[in-house]
Amino acid sequence: MRPRTALSPRFSPLRRTLAAAAALACLAAGLACAAEPGDGAVVVLSATVADQRIEGASVELRRDGQPTLAASSDAQGRAGLDPAALADPAARLSIRKPGYAELLAQCPCSDRRYALSPALASLDGLRVVLSWDAPGVDLDAHLNFPGNHVYFQRPRGADARLDLDAADRRRPETVTIARRRAGAAYTYAVHDFGHRQQPEADALARSGAKVYVYVGQSLVRTYAAPAQAGNLWTVFRIDGEGRFEEIDRIAASRAGADALGAELARAPGQSAPPAAVAGEDAAAANQRGETAYRSGDLPGAIAAYQQAIELDPNYALAFSNLGLAYVRKGRAAEAIWASRRAITLAKGAGAATIRAGAYYNIGKLYEFDGQYERAMSNYLAARREKPDKSYDEALRRVSGY
Repeated sequence: MRPRTALSPRFSPLRRTLAAAAALACLAAGLACAAEPGDGAVVVLSATVADQRIEGASVELRRDGQPTLAASSDAQGRAGLDPAALADPAARLSIRKPGYAELLAQCPCSDRRYALSPALASLDGLRVVLSWDAPGVDLDAHLNFPGNHVYFQRPRGADARLDLDAADRRRPETVTIARRRAGAAYTYAVHDFGHRQQPEADALARSGAKVYVYVGQSLVRTYAAPAQAGNLWTVFRIDGEGRFEEIDRIAASRAGADALGAELARAPGQSAPPAAVAGEDAAAANQRGETAYRSGDLPGAIAAYQQAIELDPNYALAFSNLGLAYVRKGRAAEAIWASRRAITLAKGAGAATIRAGAYYNIGKLYEFDGQYERAMSNYLAARREKPDKSYDEALRRVSGY
């Protein structure tokens, strides 16, 4: 059991008594307010408000060659769909509600809780939601960046906070970066607190833990815990320029929760991904996206580019194209994220062109947002990659502010 903190009053005797009383009240009223979704239904929760169940969310299950199944979450956040369909590993679940980012999940999806993230307004905002399936497992989110270590004992940092702290699988654990600090590197990790004295345990790998990363109005990345023994899962790092570095590695750690911040700051990163030629399926999906983009079908283009990226996570051109589609869709934060992924992944003969275009697009988005210093730094980076008169014009334009 964790030490008591201001953020974790659930461990006090009074809190336990009140929780028990609430459970009895639900039973007396004939409500299923604390019930497990054991009938195969999914439960829709808030990613930022403790124990808030979301009513009126649109839940859809899509399977190739099968009719789409649809339901709406009730007052208890429950949406009932065919249990057999939810258990299909080929099915994909979509949960939407105005004001929230759409959640997409690969099935099997039965007996699961899903947390919706309210849309983020900042171009440099980020929300990370941790959930897991296994009973009796206590996982903690840790966010480390210079001078800050955000976790259950220190729930607030500079423009970052722990929104929700969970000691079991019944609720998500959520960290929000309200605004990323320029030049600062951020590392996000998941610690198996319950096995902190057993660093070689494999409970984390078997917990069904997933990490959902949200930017703007969109879910941009989902991670599943790797099948590796250990109690510390270092999921990703964001470098000083805002580029994602996918670490996705579990290791053994004997550090206490407080000392993990320093350990994460020293953790080795991941070497740059090798240059690769996209497979035929990924290239075909990217081509479908380009066709949809030219015809004005932005949702279709975004979906096709995302499929290309799923098939080949190192496909720089697909990320670059996705960034352009997000720009036209008016999703600036998502466009910046996708463009930065393209910059990170670009390799080979066309790499400079991809990077230059991505930097330029990022600069335009910051310029439109009135962040002229950040706009200028990206225009300069574009010109370093590949001289172009449009980059010079952009620099002259923002230099007057």
